[in-house]
Amino acid sequence: MEFAAGSYLLRNGMPVLFDVCNGDADGLCSVLQWRLDQPAAATLVTGLKREIELLRLVPDHADQVLVCDLSMKRNHDALVRLLEKGVRVRYFDHHSAGVVPEHVNLEAHLDFSSKVCTSVLMDRHLGGRQRAWAAVGAYGDGMLATAEGLCAAAGIEGEQQAELRRLGEAINYNAYGEDEADVCIHPARLFRIMARYADPLSLIVREPVVAAMGNRRSEDLAKAMALPPHWQSATGRLTLLPDAPWSRRAIGCLANELSGAYPDQAQAVLLRRRSGDLSVSVRAPRSSPTGASQLCEAFGGGGRAAAAGIDALPAGAFARFAAAFSQADWGASPPAADPGSLDMQGRQPC
Repeated sequence: MEFAAGSYLLRNGMPVLFDVCNGDADGLCSVLQWRLDQPAAATLVTGLKREIELLRLVPDHADQVLVCDLSMKRNHDALVRLLEKGVRVRYFDHHSAGVVPEHVNLEAHLDFSSKVCTSVLMDRHLGGRQRAWAAVGAYGDGMLATAEGLCAAAGIEGEQQAELRRLGEAINYNAYGEDEADVCIHPARLFRIMARYADPLSLIVREPVVAAMGNRRSEDLAKAMALPPHWQSATGRLTLLPDAPWSRRAIGCLANELSGAYPDQAQAVLLRRRSGDLSVSVRAPRSSPTGASQLCEAFGGGGRAAAAGIDALPAGAFARFAAAFSQADWGASPPAADPGSLDMQGRQPC
C-alpha cells in the first residue's frame, strides 16, 4: 500500500481530503472520474489488488473521505471510527457490504448486481461526465457488455473502443502481485500518470507505461493459458499456478480469460504463495453469474456474486475448498467428478 502524497498536510485551512481505493482498474478509474469532475488536493491511499483494508490508514483528522471499490465489510471498523470522529465519507462499491452503518456522515452508493462495477456507480452519480474512464474501469473489471454499453452511450466505437478495453485490462492486470516488485508500477504512481489525462485515449498515445503493462500481461497470460487444468468438468475448472512472479501477476487475469473462453464453466484459479498458503480467484459461470462471493466467504474471502477471491487459503483446506467448488450450485448440471478426492498434485490418493 502507498500514499500518493508524502504526508498529511493541513492545506491553509482547506478541508483535509483522502481518496481511498483498490489499486485495480475499477478502483483507480472510479476515483479518477471523481477528481476530474471535482478537482481538489487529496491524499490517495491505494495498494495492490488484495490490499483491501485500507480505510484504517486514514487518520482521524481527515475532513472528507472518498472510498471506491473496497469491501465495506472488510473496512467496517475503520469506517465506523471515522464516522464517529465526524469525518464525512462518500462510499462507492459493488462488493458484499455486510452491515451498512446508519450515520449522518455516511453517503453510501452501493449496488451488488452482477452487471455493475464501481466505475458504473460513479458514472451514474456524475451523470456520465467522465464516461470514457468509466468504460476503462468496466473493461478492467471484466464487464465487457457493460463497458460496451458505456462506450456506445459516449459515441466511442471501433478501434477506439478496442483501445479502451486493452487499457482497462492492462491497468487491472498491473494491480496483481504479492509485493511491489511483482508489478510494472505501483498503483499510486500509475494513478498520478492517469490523472494527467481527461481523455484515456491520450494517455495510451503519450505514456510508455501503458504498452509496458500490456506487453507483460500478454507474456504472462500466454504462460498461464498453456497450463493444463488441475481438475475440470462440464461446469467447473480448477487451475493451480506455481509460485512465480508471472503467476502472481496473472492469477486474476487468467480467471477472467478462462471465464470468457468457457462461459458455462465456473473458474477457480489457485496460486501457491511463498508463505505456503494459497491465493484464490473464483469466477461464476458467465451464463449464470452468481455464487462466487458465497463460496469464498465460507473460506474467509469475499467479493461479489460473479467474481470473488480468498487472500490466504491454508494449504490444508485445499481439498475442502475443491469439494465445495465442485458442489456449488452454479445453476447447471452436477460435475462429473469430485475434486475433493484429489490431492494438490491432482492424483487420486490410495
